[in-house]
Amino acid sequence: MRNKTGEEYARSKYHEFTVQKETTLMEFILTALDGISRNKAKDILAGHGVTVDKRNTTRYDEPLHPGQVVRITRHKGGTQLQNRYVSIVYEDKDLIVIEKAVGILSMASTAKQYSVKEVLDEYFERRHFKCTAHVVHRLDRDTSGLMLYAKNIETAQLLEDNWHDIVYDRRYVAVLAGALEREGGTIESWLKDNKAYITYSSPTDPGGGRYAVTHYHRLRTTERASLVEFKLETGRKNQIRVHAQVLGHPILGDPKYGYLPTPEHPVPAPVPNLVGRLCLHAYRLHFYHPHTGQKMQFDSPVPHEFNRLTQ
Repeated sequence: MRNKTGEEYARSKYHEFTVQKETTLMEFILTALDGISRNKAKDILAGHGVTVDKRNTTRYDEPLHPGQVVRITRHKGGTQLQNRYVSIVYEDKDLIVIEKAVGILSMASTAKQYSVKEVLDEYFERRHFKCTAHVVHRLDRDTSGLMLYAKNIETAQLLEDNWHDIVYDRRYVAVLAGALEREGGTIESWLKDNKAYITYSSPTDPGGGRYAVTHYHRLRTTERASLVEFKLETGRKNQIRVHAQVLGHPILGDPKYGYLPTPEHPVPAPVPNLVGRLCLHAYRLHFYHPHTGQKMQFDSPVPHEFNRLTQ
């Protein structure tokens, strides 16, 4: 691998390197782009300008292994989108992957609601793209993390009709109240909304319910809270939030499902909101490109406040 000088790098759009030895991504960038500063390397990473084996990453400490291919892009991905709620992770002519912050809807249900779709449509219009964002899955307003939007009807239809074949690994991480006793398991139940639009869980179909399956794995636990990974087999409304309640360990900061009635406390108190947000984050989104079949793998770091709560 020949090192690339800062001047050569500035004249190029991107460059690909093959990893020759075990190292970390930050050290690799500093070596590959001879003369680049550590702050500039951090800016490139934060701007989603680096892929490893065609997978976007912002982790400066990501381990690299011989044979992997690193592409370093000169321009930050999606630099023309400046929005506090939405950042672009990947984009091509058919689809766009974004990371959503807490506090914005995936898609508006009324005309005046602010949503990711509105942000993306405005972004496309500014760039004179003849497309709009098509919603193919959703995250709650108070859930952060990775989302996929189609840029045309054909791609949206392919994703909607073949979602479970195309999306092969979608995971969330959450902080649950208290010490989760079991290392992992599977929750199966029927979910249905009541008249107040609160989703409740039933072991049998109450009539009109939707079957839901959630796999979970405890990553770390303390007496106060547990960091837990969730993998969905089905994608139902509020599925993780309701199934966390079923476990007896609601998600911290959940104003809707963060209650657990007990014989001692028939009117339960809410679980604490220790960081000012619902502690649920969609951190992994792996899928096959609906047109090329290429594996697309995107991972987002666990929010630092989640780690802080479970140290």
